[in-house]
Amino acid sequence: MIRVLICDDHPVVRAGLHALLGSLPDVEVVAVAADGRAAVRDVVTLRPDVAILDLSLPGLDGIGATREIARVAPRVAVLVLTMYDDDESVFSAMRAGARGYLVKGVEQEDILRAIRSVAAGEAIFGPGVAQRVLGFLTAPHGPTTVSFPELTRRESEVLDLLAAGLNNAAIAARLDISPKTVANNVSAIFAKLQVADRAQAIIRARDAGLGR
Repeated sequence: MIRVLICDDHPVVRAGLHALLGSLPDVEVVAVAADGRAAVRDVVTLRPDVAILDLSLPGLDGIGATREIARVAPRVAVLVLTMYDDDESVFSAMRAGARGYLVKGVEQEDILRAIRSVAAGEAIFGPGVAQRVLGFLTAPHGPTTVSFPELTRRESEVLDLLAAGLNNAAIAARLDISPKTVANNVSAIFAKLQVADRAQAIIRARDAGLGR
């Protein structure tokens, strides 16, 4: 019997998944949550085999919940089921500890196969997601990927340009994003690298070979 937790902020999705999984002889739904913090709490107390999480959740989002579950209950397999299929969402979920990633709209059989696969210790991704994961794994990567795995790809790009001496406006122009987005990424970099300011971040980055 595979014990499953469902976490989604949409009642219709929760009800649909509960009905689907409840009809299977080898699956038991042990909890249903509507936000990330409730999901983490239920994982800690109930220890399901699989936690199905959306990424867009109130309070603690799906990435944060995945990261927390990987920390407090590493044997619980997280399967992301979300509407987001962009690279940053996919790779952020993987870095946080997700074992599977499906985009909403997949066939019911794909969801069931993914649940059984991650419960068995395998990693599984939806067709479109799998192509990008394979491309990412086979493409050459710079030192940011190796030196700072806790950063997202966008944060790694920002850090590289930061180490090269560019200010926020120049980084925004180079990456074709808004200065506010750059500022948000810089703040996230400071928090993840546990540095107090721009100078410390640049030193860490240059020591890792960035900014050249």
